[in-house]
Amino acid sequence: MSDPKAKIRIEHLIKIYGDNCHTALNLFRKGANRDAILQATGQVLGIADVSFTINQGEIFVVMGLSGSGKSTLLRCINRLVTPTSGHIYIDDEDIAHVDEKRIRQIRLTKVSMVFQHFGLFPHRTVGDNVEYGLKLRGMSKAKRRIKALETLEVVGLAQWADYLPSALSGGMQQRVGLARALATDAEILLMDEPFSALDPLTRREMQDELLRLQKELNKRIVFVSHDTPEALKLGDRIAVMKDGVIVQLGTPEELLNQPTNDYIRSFIQDINRGQILKAGMISRPTICLILGEDLDQIALKQIQSQNIPRIYVLNSHGEPVGFVDSQQLDLAIHQEVKDITKFMQTNFSQVKSTVPLEDIFHLYRNEQSLVVVDEIGKFKGVLESSDVLASISNFNSNPNS
Repeated sequence: MSDPKAKIRIEHLIKIYGDNCHTALNLFRKGANRDAILQATGQVLGIADVSFTINQGEIFVVMGLSGSGKSTLLRCINRLVTPTSGHIYIDDEDIAHVDEKRIRQIRLTKVSMVFQHFGLFPHRTVGDNVEYGLKLRGMSKAKRRIKALETLEVVGLAQWADYLPSALSGGMQQRVGLARALATDAEILLMDEPFSALDPLTRREMQDELLRLQKELNKRIVFVSHDTPEALKLGDRIAVMKDGVIVQLGTPEELLNQPTNDYIRSFIQDINRGQILKAGMISRPTICLILGEDLDQIALKQIQSQNIPRIYVLNSHGEPVGFVDSQQLDLAIHQEVKDITKFMQTNFSQVKSTVPLEDIFHLYRNEQSLVVVDEIGKFKGVLESSDVLASISNFNSNPNS
């Protein structure tokens, strides 16, 4: 079900290309698929009854092969393509049915787009390109210049403001395109395969840059890609499309571990899971002790009965500061101690929840478990070597597994 409070809400979206959409739409509603509709009417079913929401701070990736409908879906969201049927709500306003004047206002204030081939004006300077949307909005020259320079600073290109785009590399030009979209302060960014024209190294750099910017700016981003590793790296959730239909919508972890059919399996079969899966995705919660609190002997005995090899100790802010192993726990219970610091060890390894599994293999040479913390250092759970090994094994290659 769609979230009625979501900023972006897509409901039963259908797009049919051709001059006889009404007949084709009736066939679709009677159960005809894309091929049957094309054969009967000559019309092309681009989007086939798609519904989803996009959350605050989310990179929502739409992935699929050529002709799957992913770019059509993206262009429907800012009405570069007009839907045949359905609803596109932005701030509870159904933009699928507003007039051209209103949609232009929405494009200037709420939705910005980053194109595959940069879309820069070659005769305008970098600064002028970034200012363009602000100029259309009617902002004064002085104010838009300040805003353009501030935005170029964010993407590391402030010193290139007075150069023409031709003086910049492909990756730098894509940063200018991104800066132009960011300058309008639109809460929604639509990105249509923006990095596909870049060389592999520059592409990875731009992916990392987008993730960095998203942490700071907390936008809603709809990102179209045909590249599976890119989609899995960037997406908080991923919608995989085929013939205008969303075949599976889920997190990268869900796509890797719970593919719905062979079509999804074909996308992920050659993926290096260690590069995609993050520590926080597979960490497990566990019982902890809080530093400074008197030890409850009954609670300690209950913990002991669960045969947990390590009990981690957290400070009052929820940050891990040490651990007690099973032998030390026995001693604490035997001596009826109240202060756990007498038995606590502090030599443990911790990783952030966003670190790829591939980057933590070396830590298991000395330890069987790792502490996983969030971006501000709060305890999230533990990660055992067995969890990592099980997760990077492609145990879903067999449909019956």
